[in-house]
Amino acid sequence: MSKVLDLNKPVFELAEKYPDFIEIFAGLGFSDIKKPAMLNSMGRIITIRKGSEMKGIPLDKIKEVFREHGYDILGDGDDKKDSKDIIEDDNANLLKQYLIRLSKGESLESVQKEFRENFESVDASEIMKAEQSLMESGVPYHEVQKLCDIHSALFHGATSNEVNGEEIEYGDSKDVSKLIETKGHPLATFTAENKKLEKYLNEFLEDVKKQDIDRELFAKIREVSLHYAKKGDLLYPLLKTKYNVSGPSSVMWSVDDEIRDELGRLAKVEKEDEKWLEDIKAVITRMQEMIYKEENILFPICAQNFSDEDWINIYIDSKGYENCLDIIPESFDRAKRIRREFDDIDGEIVLPGGHFTKEQLIALLDTMPLEITFVDENDINRFFNDNDSPKAFKRPLMAIDRDVFSCHPPKIEPMVREIISGFKDGSRDEVSIWMKKNNKDMLVRYMAVRDKNRKYLGTMEIVQDMDFARKHFEEEDKE
Repeated sequence: MSKVLDLNKPVFELAEKYPDFIEIFAGLGFSDIKKPAMLNSMGRIITIRKGSEMKGIPLDKIKEVFREHGYDILGDGDDKKDSKDIIEDDNANLLKQYLIRLSKGESLESVQKEFRENFESVDASEIMKAEQSLMESGVPYHEVQKLCDIHSALFHGATSNEVNGEEIEYGDSKDVSKLIETKGHPLATFTAENKKLEKYLNEFLEDVKKQDIDRELFAKIREVSLHYAKKGDLLYPLLKTKYNVSGPSSVMWSVDDEIRDELGRLAKVEKEDEKWLEDIKAVITRMQEMIYKEENILFPICAQNFSDEDWINIYIDSKGYENCLDIIPESFDRAKRIRREFDDIDGEIVLPGGHFTKEQLIALLDTMPLEITFVDENDINRFFNDNDSPKAFKRPLMAIDRDVFSCHPPKIEPMVREIISGFKDGSRDEVSIWMKKNNKDMLVRYMAVRDKNRKYLGTMEIVQDMDFARKHFEEEDKE
């Protein structure tokens, strides 16, 4: 019976099958294979291909020696995956085994020791690949989430962007350090927020030691919720939907929410007793670990995957969020003159913020619990929403394309003229009027409609029935 060296099978299986395998393999420079502990752990994961890569021993030399000992070679012409794919899969499987062992209760020290012995560095993307592999194999995301804080400690100091003080190299557009150093780049802003958060956490921990809590500093720390919200809206979904990297959205996002909820709970506790102090120290530890995971796992993965266009879109969208942690984002030169527009779509109304069919847009405007009127810059009625439903203020369609002042009684017309005049000369942007109508509390708002350059385009009137709010607060007062 012939002996077959399958280059893609774990070393452990080959050693079990062929008595002379271990001696031959050890003689090639893989002396650790003689150690039972190594064979039973690493040997179950490492293939001949992976061993060749890790030790720097040419695969051709390994094949030649085994042929001399009567082995046939299998997997030599693997046309499904190139060697890089196989190596990445092996690394992900190995990391997956480390995480599983931790989840089963094995001590961090023993797993970490073996990890250090066998990996000089590990790429951030492989950490996420291992997590993703766990979930795809049926492990519930909340179980993987439990590992998140544990395996962060496992990988500390061994992710490839911090080994020996060297940065990850992704190529000119993929180098995470270059992106962070780029003025105004979203990763520069995220990193600056993390640095400031780290500073505040260290200061707060000193307060905890002295049991002298600064509630204003605690409120500042809670602004991390905005930092997490930006990640949740701008980074996680893009990785998942566009690049099929679901680990961060399934694991990190849940941890973000837990941290945010715990900070909210602790903020409501009036007395900082021993339990409160222990709980705040625990959540601060999780926040510190999340800073590490962002900078050494999440951000490098984003740098590897996101295009320049992605980063520009993230920057533009991020302008819609409040600043947090005393960081004011700088201007990103590449995005300064870009205005995103959607491509024209046949049969749809395309706007800067998206697109609708005409039917959808009409239904959307009619669904709003508001009575909307738009008057153009020439004081002509141009639009009313949902003319068929009962309204507090009737608006006949015959009034469309008429002068707006002709639609108001003489005693109201001067007030309308004054409001619109103020909108036109720029002295005011909004006028709100509360009134009773049909025994209901109504809010009428007149707002100037302007373009990006503050040019007056018209006036919008919104009428809203506020009776629901009055009733809500009356109920609260009773409680």
